[in-house]
Amino acid sequence: MLKSIGYMLKDKNMKYDFDFFASAVKSLECEKRYKHTLGVAKEAYELGMIFMPELAEKLGFAGLLHDITKDFTLEAQIKLCNEYGIKLDMDNIVPKLLHAKTGCEYARRCFGKDLIDDLVYSGIYYHTTGRHGMTLFEAIIYLADYIEVGRTFEDCVALRKYFYDSIAVCNSFEEKLEVLRKTMVMSFDLTIKNLIEESKQIDSDTVEARNYFLINKNVFNKVS
Repeated sequence: MLKSIGYMLKDKNMKYDFDFFASAVKSLECEKRYKHTLGVAKEAYELGMIFMPELAEKLGFAGLLHDITKDFTLEAQIKLCNEYGIKLDMDNIVPKLLHAKTGCEYARRCFGKDLIDDLVYSGIYYHTTGRHGMTLFEAIIYLADYIEVGRTFEDCVALRKYFYDSIAVCNSFEEKLEVLRKTMVMSFDLTIKNLIEESKQIDSDTVEARNYFLINKNVFNKVS
């Protein structure tokens, strides 16, 4: 599948052809996952139009690819990690986090580095955990995954309402960036709270991302 998709893309010379890429992704995801994927792509594009319209199309593209390996089995994920040189602690594997690490590299090998450039690559890589020093592009993909309209979990619905209600009363771009920063802190707080309640492991990148957005009030001054 990987080689055939790559060949087709090269042959058709398409860039950000939504229908074409959506068809490729659909072949790798179950119906429920694919519906979520389309929601994330749409949300990422709409968030992009708020914060970085010049990259809105690329954000939508990254959203479309963010879960490209999510439905792979754990065995397949580990096999890809070994193939891609991704180091794993076999005693502390968190299966739900592997797809972000494998997905960006899988997508790049499928579609090429010109399409899966560093922005798209890191957007996919950090969309589950976040990280210290998270860029605006990465934050948009992360948040789109959290609040896309198909998410019906209470926390997701509440966070979406907070974000859009707050954005609606902003009078400047700087105020919108501050809403985004606060929304990111809230999202990490909710994630960490749920993981603690479920007695699950918390990835260190998530803790560092939460603290990064909490402490750095002007975190998005350098838009990237």
